[in-house]
This record gives sequence, C-alpha cells and structure tokens, in this order.
Amino acid sequence: MFNALVVEKDEESGLASPSVKQLSDSDLPHGEVTVAVEYSTVNYKDGLCMSPKGGGLVRNYPHVPGIDYAGTVESSSDDRYKPGDKVVLTGWRVGEAHWGGYSQKASALADWLVPLPDGLDTRQAMAVGTAGFTAMLAVMALEDHGLKPGHGPVLVTGAAGGVGSVATAILAHLGYEVAAVTGRPDTADYLKSLGATSIVPREELNETTKRPLESETWAGCVDAVGGAMLARVLGQMKYGASVAAVGLAGGAALPATVIPFLLRGVNLLGIDSVMQPYENRVRAWQRIAADLPMNKLEAMVHPATLQDLPKLGADILQGQVKGRVVVDLNS
Repeated sequence: MFNALVVEKDEESGLASPSVKQLSDSDLPHGEVTVAVEYSTVNYKDGLCMSPKGGGLVRNYPHVPGIDYAGTVESSSDDRYKPGDKVVLTGWRVGEAHWGGYSQKASALADWLVPLPDGLDTRQAMAVGTAGFTAMLAVMALEDHGLKPGHGPVLVTGAAGGVGSVATAILAHLGYEVAAVTGRPDTADYLKSLGATSIVPREELNETTKRPLESETWAGCVDAVGGAMLARVLGQMKYGASVAAVGLAGGAALPATVIPFLLRGVNLLGIDSVMQPYENRVRAWQRIAADLPMNKLEAMVHPATLQDLPKLGADILQGQVKGRVVVDLNS
C-alpha cells in the first residue's frame, strides 16, 4: 500500500475535490518503469487539476495530479533504466491526462523520464521542476539567438513566480544584468537576493500603448505574463533582441503590432516544456546542474506534504505562492 492524493468527482454536483487515499500496486496504470516517488512540486497546472472543475485539463476521474516528480526506479522493462537509478519527469501531460507525481509510486513510459544529472539530487530536481526546466529552456533559447552578458539588461516578467525566480537566478549567475518585474513590492528583497539588479513595478508595463516602438531598453526577456505586458515589452526590445514567451498569467491575447519584428528584427520565441524532445531535455537538465546556483535555489524552497496540497493548489491559482514548493511524498 502507498499514499496518493486522489481527485474524485461528486456525481451529484459534478464538482471534484482532492484527498489523500491509500492505494495499492494494482491501482497503478500500465507503464514500462515504476518509480518510487520521493519529491514533487506545485505548478499552476496542478492547481487547476485540483480545482472543482479540473481546470479543463482533467478528463477522467478519479485522478492523481502532479505534473512533476523525481525518485528512484523500482522496476523497469526498458533497458535504459534499472532499479536504483535516479530519474526526473516533467511534461508529457503527466498529472493531467496521465497518473501524476502526487503519489508515493508512479508508473510511466521510459521515454518520458530523464536520468538525473550528476550534481542534482531528487529534492533539488523538484525545487527546479517544470518551472525551472522551462526557465532554463528560455535562457538557452535566448542564448541560441545571440544573447550574451554585456549586451544590456535582461527583463524577467512575473519574476517572483516559479519560472521567473529560477530565470532570475540563472541569468544573474551567468553574468547578466537582470531587471525583475513584479506586482508585489514585498518581493523586492527576495528578487534581489536571487541576483536581480533592478526591480520594475508591474504597473509600468501592464498597459498597452499606441506607440508601436519605444526606447530600445532590453537585450532579452523571459516573459511569463503574456497579454498586454508582452505587447508592451516587444516595443522596448533592442535591435535583434529576443523575447522567450513561457506563460500567460496576464492573458492569452496579444494586442501588438508587427512593427517591432519588421523594424527592429525582434524575435518572439515560444517555449514549450511539455513535448520537448529528449535530447534537449537532457541538455537543459545538464545546464541546470551546472548553471543554477543551488544556494539560490534553496532560498526559493518551501517544504510541503501530501496533506498540504489542496490548500496550495488553491493558493497558486490566486497568485499566492512565491518561489518553489517541494512536496516530500514520504513525510
């Protein structure tokens, strides 16, 4: 027997609710690799999956959420993994359409897993999680499109969130001047502790402007907000600079013009972490092990247990979760 957070739907009301249940190996879905899960984390999608209507993500109940997990291989029918191997899983719609990480055991396809790189343990991997993995993909994309330290300030929007926090720490560690955007003045000291050199109040950027171009200010941007803020930022990018779009906390619409692309050669780079190819996943996790300062990572971490998850799911949907939550499945 093992413990898991199970979301079940009430047939009368049609609404779902999560609770901790005891399950057995026979409840696990068919998979090539069984993992003894040690740690998971809390993302915005997890909050949606635990919400009364499943956020439009959950199709079948009962459901075990948790889009990330890290642990030890217990058994494997795939030669790439053997019992005792440390692995990490993010994406592939695990925790949405498939059994997730809010369980002391999980079963997955071997292609979904990545060997944990040297220098990271399973707890640190979940302090990184999808948010940190996405942040590293964004930094890699900006670098692949020419960004280098010394080119000018790099903007990070939604900087106090999971993706923004890790992006700020990585960029600062690599020698970039980081301008962190936040709507919460109380997070300024936290962001500066991660390496931000300046704090940009959200209200300075969250309104659209009729001017398609403003002063060239930013050498790059990791944008977790989207919407009107992304449109505004596009008009402030330096010539040939790139924006890595990783989220839509401010909305999915983009009230922008094509002028920044045509007159300044600005690049808008879409960052997907769910279906990322295996080779790039390995590259990103190796970069995380090398370029994310673990002392800064630890400063972002808030510990949690399975029992804490229903409240944390509601909190993250309200923007009330700062940094990274690490869920210990065995506490």
